[in-house]
Amino acid sequence: MPISVAFVDDHPILLEGLVSLYSGKDDLFITAQGENAVDALKIAEEKRPDVLVLDLNMPGDTMATIEMIVRNHNATKIIVFTAASNIETAVKVLDLGVNGYVLKGSTARDLHEAIKIVHGGNTFITPGFATKVILSMKAAELRRKTRIQKRLSAREEQIVRYLMMGKTNREIACMLDISEKTVKHYMTLLMQKLDARNRLEVVLAAQKLDVPMETAGADTGARFN
Repeated sequence: MPISVAFVDDHPILLEGLVSLYSGKDDLFITAQGENAVDALKIAEEKRPDVLVLDLNMPGDTMATIEMIVRNHNATKIIVFTAASNIETAVKVLDLGVNGYVLKGSTARDLHEAIKIVHGGNTFITPGFATKVILSMKAAELRRKTRIQKRLSAREEQIVRYLMMGKTNREIACMLDISEKTVKHYMTLLMQKLDARNRLEVVLAAQKLDVPMETAGADTGARFN
């Protein structure tokens, strides 16, 4: 079954060229086209294409439109097709949830491949540019982890380690020689700092932060009560 695709770009000649070029592909079906951010949102809502290819620099709030489509129409995969080779811009839109970032200097074959790849549930970034983007994203994630770890006090890190070992509040209180009420207070602080709703999410966030386990040979049976 052909992949339904919509193109949105404010340059008429480019838009016509894209529609003409990819209309001839047996594995693609062009379902709509538009010229601004408002059109992009309307197409996502009404046409629900498998893949929406859009420019960043066009009339309207494209970033807000991307956020709305990702949040409300996540069955539609988004490819940003742009001349913006700025790494920060690429990282920003990828963080918003777009599935592909293709530079306008790419070949028609690259964009065709990108459409197929994102439709299959994967991410596509223009080759060559991709390495720089990935390195930047990894560096940003490392900085984020470092900032959060620096915000955790020594006592909070102790409690996190015991949580990762599956200890209850009462057990943690006994091990640290503090009251259970104090442990609950630290739990509240940890949930706020790690943007977690419960102790399980605190543990999952701590694992992502690579909080080290200090105590060897401890009971690791997980209990999240």
